[in-house]
Amino acid sequence: MRGNQDEQYEVFSYIPLEQRVGQDHPLRRVREMADRALKELSPWFDQLYAKTGRPSIPPEQLLRAQILQALYTIRSERQLMDQIDGNWRYRWFVGLKIDSPVWDVTVFTKNRDRLLEGEVSQKFFDQVRRQAQAAGLLDDEHFTVDGTLLEAWASRKSFEAKKDPPTRGSGIRGRKLLRDTHESKTDPQARLYRKSAQEPSRPSYLGHVITENRNGLIMESCVTEAGRRAELDAALAMLAVMAPRKREIMVAADKGYQDEKCIVGMRRLAVVPLVAEFKASKNWKNWLRDSERHHPEFRRSQKRRRLVEKVFGWMKTVAGLRQTKLRGRERVDWQFRLAAATHNLIRMVKLIPAV
Repeated sequence: MRGNQDEQYEVFSYIPLEQRVGQDHPLRRVREMADRALKELSPWFDQLYAKTGRPSIPPEQLLRAQILQALYTIRSERQLMDQIDGNWRYRWFVGLKIDSPVWDVTVFTKNRDRLLEGEVSQKFFDQVRRQAQAAGLLDDEHFTVDGTLLEAWASRKSFEAKKDPPTRGSGIRGRKLLRDTHESKTDPQARLYRKSAQEPSRPSYLGHVITENRNGLIMESCVTEAGRRAELDAALAMLAVMAPRKREIMVAADKGYQDEKCIVGMRRLAVVPLVAEFKASKNWKNWLRDSERHHPEFRRSQKRRRLVEKVFGWMKTVAGLRQTKLRGRERVDWQFRLAAATHNLIRMVKLIPAV
């Protein structure tokens, strides 16, 4: 018998959002861990906002919405608002009631910019990392450092000559470089860069991470302007943040870190550099000592180093960072750190057994 369509709509719904999300749904455990980190940040949020005035969007809901955007590859804030408005699970995850109106896109982005000034993504990332450490998921001896190219939200055609270029050369050996004389009118902090000679130069930033080698969780992350030595300088800066330590740690890296200043800097930070080496050649020189070259953990670290590529793969494809939608290094850095925290959350969901 053919069923009849009931064209009459219900006026009320008696099923709360909490019951519409299955107990075994992955979002439930992600929100549980995220809420634990946000609870630790609540006193700090009180200092960030004024005591009087018009109430803003709660920072907890702002961050949950940004996590949702990274988890489900939602391209823009406008699409994010539309998805939250029509999806009960998204409403529950963010913390909106079933009848609450979704925020205007402009209001959402302006409230998000307030969190940019407060380094909220870094503090949230630190809290998530502490949860992983408390669960015994982090390796405290073996790490990997690497960087990846992040395309900026700008076109190569947007580069124009600066109005006031430097009078003297500030590049290599006093020569004026392209970054000294030209900049993008769309994103002035983006730099033309390419990872290999076969690829065209694109307006880009560089994203950097340090991962531990047990489960591939991110320990430190940052974004810098694209440049030849940016990866090396960022590696030393992140390793310095991880200090002080009670004992030496071992850090694996690819051949791009086979640089004298970088390796010497690692040793000063009590780091054993297990960096991949070039084949014997007149054009390339290796800087490892024999004790480092023949270290018993060298081969194992090089194999575990591949875990960092999974991190970059997830951040570029799922989290949508292959080409960032934000402009300016600080905003891109904020988005990159939040994506790093989100990556750790979904890894922890898989690594920590459900109670």
